[in-house]
Amino acid sequence: MSDEQDRAQARRAKVEAMREEDDRLRARKRNTAFVLTAIAVFAVVVAAVLVVSRSGGEAPAEQAQVVRADSHRLQTAPDGKVTLVEFLDFECEACGAAFPVIEQLRKQYQGKVTFVARYFPIASHFNAERAARAVEAAAKQGRFDAMYQRMYQTQKQWAEKQTPADKLFREFAQSMGLDMAAWDKAYAAEETLARINKDVADGQALGVEGTPTFFLNGQKLQPKSTDDIKAAIDAALAK
Repeated sequence: MSDEQDRAQARRAKVEAMREEDDRLRARKRNTAFVLTAIAVFAVVVAAVLVVSRSGGEAPAEQAQVVRADSHRLQTAPDGKVTLVEFLDFECEACGAAFPVIEQLRKQYQGKVTFVARYFPIASHFNAERAARAVEAAAKQGRFDAMYQRMYQTQKQWAEKQTPADKLFREFAQSMGLDMAAWDKAYAAEETLARINKDVADGQALGVEGTPTFFLNGQKLQPKSTDDIKAAIDAALAK
C-alpha cells in the first residue's frame, strides 16, 4: 500500500471516529433531556402531592358536609330554616370585596338567616393559612367574629405580600385583649391546622375551586351580584 493510500485510509478512519463521537454526543444529549424531563415531571407530581397533603386531602363525597357541628356561625337564626355558608380565604381580594356585602346581609336578615364561615385558604396566597390559624386561635377564646372582621378590615395591610404576617396577627390578638399564652399555643398547634384542613377537605369534596364560594341550604350558589344572593335568600325564606 502506497503512502498516499495510507494517508487516505487514516483520514477515513479519523472521519469515521469523529462521526461515531458525534453520534455518542447526540445520544448523550437525548438521554440528558429525557432525564431532565422525567425529573421535572416528578417534581410537578411531588408538588401536587404536597399541596393535597398540606390541605388535608379531599374528603370522600359521601362524607363531605356543607355545615358541621363545629363550623363557625357568625349569627344563628332560631328556626334554622335558611343557612348561608361561605368558603373563604382571608387573603383573597374577592373575599375582601364580599365582606361588606355579607355584613350588610347579616344586618338585613338578622334572626332570619344563619351565616356560616368556613376556611378555604388558597395555597398560592402566602399568608392565607396564617390568617386562618390566627382566626381559629382567637375562636378558641370565643372571638372568632372579631378576628374574622379584623382580617378583612386590614387585608390591604398584609395581603399579597411574600413576607410572614405572624407578628402583625399576634398584635391583632393582643389588641383584642386575648390570653396571649393560649393564643400563641393555639396558633402553632397541629390541631388548629387540622381544623382548618377539615374545612378545606369538605370544600374540595363539595366542588369548591375558588373563593368566595357560597352555599344556600346546601346548594351551591353562583351569584353575579348582591341582588342575586338576596333573591336566593328571599326565595328560601318564602318556602
